[in-house]
Amino acid sequence: MKDWIEAFRLRTLPLALACIGMGGIMAFVEQQFNGLVFGLTLLTAFLLQILSNLANDYGDSMNGADSEDRVGPARAVQAGKISASSMRNAMVLFAILSLGSGIFLLYQSINSMEEFWVFLGLGIISTIAAITYTVGRNPYGYAGLGDISVLVFFGLISVIGTYYLQTHEWSNAVLLPAISCGVFAVGVLNVNNIRDIESDQKAGKYSIPVRLGREKAVWYHWFLLVLGWVCAIAYTAMSYSSLWQWLFLLSLPLFLINARAVKTKLDAPSLDPYLKQMAISTLLFVIFFGIGQYIATC
Repeated sequence: MKDWIEAFRLRTLPLALACIGMGGIMAFVEQQFNGLVFGLTLLTAFLLQILSNLANDYGDSMNGADSEDRVGPARAVQAGKISASSMRNAMVLFAILSLGSGIFLLYQSINSMEEFWVFLGLGIISTIAAITYTVGRNPYGYAGLGDISVLVFFGLISVIGTYYLQTHEWSNAVLLPAISCGVFAVGVLNVNNIRDIESDQKAGKYSIPVRLGREKAVWYHWFLLVLGWVCAIAYTAMSYSSLWQWLFLLSLPLFLINARAVKTKLDAPSLDPYLKQMAISTLLFVIFFGIGQYIATC
């Protein structure tokens, strides 16, 4: 059980919570928050995140990215703690659980068959994307497309999808917070990829840092953080009604610490803790953002 819990990589779940939470906050701002729908959305996101983590463990081990050269936490399949066949079975189980949870979510929240089929399609695509990031003959993560996938699924689909399932309305304003969450999630992936740049290069995993080189990957990281903050500030300025809405600025020092660490922590073991720190920073950003919005609307 301990090996499986480690394979689930629960430390990645705060990022999923942050992105789903932002969608819930935006629905709350419109006074259309539904606790049951939010809880089911969060459960589905957690199951998909665990599925992705299991698939990454299996796929990287099969493709050689999780070799003795890797510096991050040892993966279960690569370390021999869980067999490849058991990991495949677990992936099937969590794919079924994710789709089951998603279908029940749609049953509770969707008003028309057109909406049902659209969101079911998004759920199936999300499940496939979670698996094929590192699994298969041509995993898209090895082609450097992981950043785009994270932006789409953690930012646009997670935030906007959560908002729509609560409100059944489209709002252009939600795009800005969605982009903030999306690029911060890409920032978490970028820290991971900068840490693993040497082992990924040897394994033929052409992530963005492998393609750019470390120095430009640092600039790319700073660009992601700046873009996320610009979007959050722009949204708040356009919807401003109370000084409390700027409460999220309290989380800014955490992002500055992360940006500095990515530049100065040159060895992988020193950089590794800042992967989790970036995820927690994103969650705190969303929490402060939500508290500010709540006080402003009371």
